[in-house]
Amino acid sequence: MNEAPAVTAIVLNFNGRGFVDESVKSLLEQEFDGLEVIVVDNASVDGSAEEIEAAFGSRVRLLRSARNLGFGGGNNLGIREARGRHIVLLNNDAVAAPAFVHELVKAAEADRTIGMVAAKVLLFSEPGVIDTMGHLLYPDGLNRGRGRLERDEGQYDQCSTALFPSGAAALYTRRMLDDVGLFEESLFLYGDDTELGLRGRLAGWGCALAPGAVAYHHYSRSVGAYSSQKAFYVERNRVLVLCRTFPVALIVVSPAFTAGRLTLQAWAALTGRGASARLAAQAGVFHLVGVTLRAYGSALAALPRILGERWRNRHRRRMSTREFLALMAEHRLRARDAAFRD
Repeated sequence: MNEAPAVTAIVLNFNGRGFVDESVKSLLEQEFDGLEVIVVDNASVDGSAEEIEAAFGSRVRLLRSARNLGFGGGNNLGIREARGRHIVLLNNDAVAAPAFVHELVKAAEADRTIGMVAAKVLLFSEPGVIDTMGHLLYPDGLNRGRGRLERDEGQYDQCSTALFPSGAAALYTRRMLDDVGLFEESLFLYGDDTELGLRGRLAGWGCALAPGAVAYHHYSRSVGAYSSQKAFYVERNRVLVLCRTFPVALIVVSPAFTAGRLTLQAWAALTGRGASARLAAQAGVFHLVGVTLRAYGSALAALPRILGERWRNRHRRRMSTREFLALMAEHRLRARDAAFRD
């Protein structure tokens, strides 16, 4: 039997015809020996799975799911089949630079307490503009990419840590996943990387930033940057991530932070600024309110299960409330940035 590879890279594909092949090709051309590449196809109906099979053959392992498992479920399928001690995720709408995997692994192996590594993710359409370099967190659980839409002038290149990585381009160590578990599959779409990242941090694992690990991302190509579907999952899963991972004291006061944020987002929508304005322009303000209320209803229905999981996993929480607040203060998302920026 062949020796197990150091790294397995996973590309989760759903109807990625026309761009997933570029993602896979960028992994096969990495400056890293012995990389295992797995493509998980989430029940695509556009022929992209067949396209991958024809283009790459035995150079990749193609795993087909009979149904769409979502981001967490699809990646978990790949992780369970992966042989590497490090797991690299790359979205099917992202392309990795040649040193991407090497730089991620170098950062991961610098310290055994590191469980995750964030990459420098730039916009594919504007390679000089940042998509994310790790994430920032608002006190009600909403998150946003650090540096989002800033011009990349090396302002984050001296940073060595992040709160948690974007699942679009990230490394997770097998030792952390063995300790805290895999992605929460019930979230389905959006917030999966937030929940796993915070769960890892709460268990005492660190997150490194590897500025030399560069990927170029077609932002929200699969769902759409300003879709109702995205708005629903982002707001619903924000509540679920909050209730599963945040300290109780912060959960109690979080409605005040949410009220302030939603007030600013409503003003942003009315004055034509930020993502809320773009969605409101497409579907109308009342539709946006309806999506938000539906998200809260769905979150409320899932709350008993989420709180049960929180209780069962309480022994894995090794971070105090004071340490969590200090970590969030270091990576704080401001309400104005959440409301008025895309």
